[in-house]
This record gives sequence, structure tokens and C-alpha cells, in this order.
Amino acid sequence: MAVTSFVEIFYYLYWQKKKYEELCEDWERHYGPHRFSYKNLYKATKGFNDKELIGEGGFGKVYRGVLPSSNEQIAVKKVSHDSKQGMSEFVAEIVSMGRLRHRNLVQLRGYCRRRQELILVYDYMAHGSLDKMLYSDTRPGLNWFQRFRILRGIASGLLYLHEDWEQVVLHRDIKPGNILLDVDLSGKLGDFGLARFYDHGSNPKTTNLIGTLCYLAPELLRIGKATTHQSSTTTSTDVFAFAACMLEAACGRKPMAIDPENINLVDWVIDCWKRGNILDATDPRLEGLYAEEQMELVLKLGLFCSHPNPAARPSMRQVMQYLDGDVMLPHITPDGPLIAAFTASH
Repeated sequence: MAVTSFVEIFYYLYWQKKKYEELCEDWERHYGPHRFSYKNLYKATKGFNDKELIGEGGFGKVYRGVLPSSNEQIAVKKVSHDSKQGMSEFVAEIVSMGRLRHRNLVQLRGYCRRRQELILVYDYMAHGSLDKMLYSDTRPGLNWFQRFRILRGIASGLLYLHEDWEQVVLHRDIKPGNILLDVDLSGKLGDFGLARFYDHGSNPKTTNLIGTLCYLAPELLRIGKATTHQSSTTTSTDVFAFAACMLEAACGRKPMAIDPENINLVDWVIDCWKRGNILDATDPRLEGLYAEEQMELVLKLGLFCSHPNPAARPSMRQVMQYLDGDVMLPHITPDGPLIAAFTASH
């Protein structure tokens, strides 16, 4: 009986060890502080329990967790690793993301590697994503001043990524689903799974057709990559995606939402403007409670940043200057050359 019990205990301990088993190679010692143990993350998420699931997408599932050591809430994302990319290069890129420091970026705490599975650990965002707040029938809606503050925050984060960090960071998947809201409803840009890092002044190797369809710049849709060798214009693909987010937050409808007249969001705003009042495009759920000058600025800036010609779009530094009122937006009229460019592109 004692022997049987000993064998059972042995196998129990063996399988417990296998359950949490991780591989740590020599090159990973360089990233030591950024690595979490699988055992701690397993416990934090109650065994990656479906009841703790807070999001799911093409790159994996996201769970809410509580770190046993500090009682802090975290977001834990299980990622399916692409075997085409070396694991060491992939982890190096993840650690680079962990070095990004800005109040309007979701902070990556670190990673965990187990077999071919990669697990990313982020700060927990209490209010989820912007798109859920915009379209939820069960949550209180965001007022205009909250929306404007979120947009300005994301613009500030993008300026940091494009110009103020040690490298240029091209996000490549900006959309309301990747704009997360903390407990104070401050906007933070997250999910850098498609991001590309490259040196200032250099030409990125590729900007292949990748991202979310409704937020892809037209030059990407035409030939599958940005057409310019200048990094400042390459980042204009992010500017285009942010423009879609601005219009979506102001109008309360998806970029490709189809109304009875089959008009997409940009055309919808232009159509309202040509009919006499651009403010007719605003989200009816706001019930007219917004600063008209501010709303008009966001709608026109959204059109400006959506320009079919990437070289004609403003940089994120200019976008910030417009949003802060430091620089006046160029004079745009419904029958002017900017709007004519949209018609010509169609």
C-alpha cells in the first residue's frame, strides 16, 4: 500500500512539473526581468479559465489575471507563435515593446515562453476597448468630452511612436478595438502584434498588406505596401487608420457601415457637409451635447487625414497641433480640392 502511494505521489509530482514546464535558453537570460513564470500566470488566470476570458481575436485569447505576489490585476494574452520568425528575434521585438513608455500606450509587462506558446502580460484595462464603449447597449455611453480626450491621448501616443522614441514604430493595426480604456477612461493604444520597428530616416523593409480591412490606407489596398521611401510618409498609413477612429468616435458608426444609400463613413460625412451642415454627421446618441467647434475640427481633421494621397496627410505632430489649437486647420470647403480628391480616387 505504501509503495502504491509512493508511486502515485511520484506520478502526481511528475505531471505537475510537466504542467508548468518551461524552456529557458541561454539567450533569454538577457531578457530575464521581462520573463514571467508559467506557473504564476496559470495561477493568476485560474488555469486560463474561460470565466476569466476578456477578449479573443486572430492572435489569441486574452484573460484577466491577478498576480499572487502583489494582488495586481493584469491582462494575459496567449499568442500562437509564427514559426517563420525565429523565437529569439520575436522575443527581442517583444522586449523592445516593453521599453516603450508613454501614458497613452498599454504597458507590456513581459512575456512567458512555454514550448511553441508565447504569453504576453499587459496592464489591465478596466473599461475594455473603445469600440465596445461606443456600441454597447448595456454600458453607459461615452460623452463627447470623454471621446475627445481619448482621441487626443491616442494622437499623443502615436506621435511618440512615430517621432519621439529612439526608433520609428509603425503600429499597423490602429482601430477602436485596440484603443483600451483604463479605470479613468483614459485611452491607451494596445496590441502591437503587427508593429514594425525601424531607424529614423531609414526605409522599412516592408509594409505588406496587413491589418484590419476598414482601417487600411488606400495605397496599401492598391499594391499591398506603401509607395514611398520616406519613413515620414510610411507612417501616414497609421495616420489614415487614426482618421477612421476619429470619424468613428464622432459619428458613432463603423467606417464601412452600410446605410440604405450604401455610403461609407467618409462619404457620409462629406455628403452631410455638402447638404449644408457637417455636424449632421455626429453620433445621435450624443443628443447634440458637444462643443460645436471641437466636433467640426475632428470631423474635418478626420477627412484631412483620410486623404487618398499619403503625402497630403498631416503628420501626427501636425495632428496634435490641430487638436491642441496651436495651429489652425487649413481652410477646407465641401467643394474644395481636398474633397475633390476623394471623388477622383473613387
